[in-house]
Amino acid sequence: MKHIVTALDFSDASDAVLAAAISQAKQQGATLHIVHVLEPEPTYTAYGMTPEEFPAIQVFQQERQKRAEMKLNHAMTTAKAELNDVRTELMIGSPLHAIIDYVKQNSSDLVVIGTHGHGAVAALLIGSVAEGLVRKAVCPTMVIPCHIS
Repeated sequence: MKHIVTALDFSDASDAVLAAAISQAKQQGATLHIVHVLEPEPTYTAYGMTPEEFPAIQVFQQERQKRAEMKLNHAMTTAKAELNDVRTELMIGSPLHAIIDYVKQNSSDLVVIGTHGHGAVAALLIGSVAEGLVRKAVCPTMVIPCHIS
């Protein structure tokens, strides 16, 4: 294995997912790619306004991206304590599709992702990135069950 991708959502489950990905990359001598996908927020046009009428949305989006970058940097620092080659990527879009595209573009050998175990109804209504990756990924997907009470 040369490239392992882990997708973090920065929930409480992310520490366990990152630890599993670091362990796999260390065992395989692989490059670890840590990714996060921001889903796009509705723009001012969705509310029928001009940018001048709704400046707060731009500030909110910039702050959201800044926080995600800080968390990615923290994850990279954690991983670099044990690994030589760590890369991060912040993407904007549909999490499932963005992760699949990244995996393909980087010829990844393994994806490590967490699942929250919200149940079948939640997965049916809101979908499951982990389930989608298992079904559609072009490489093996390791799902870390994160049961947080």
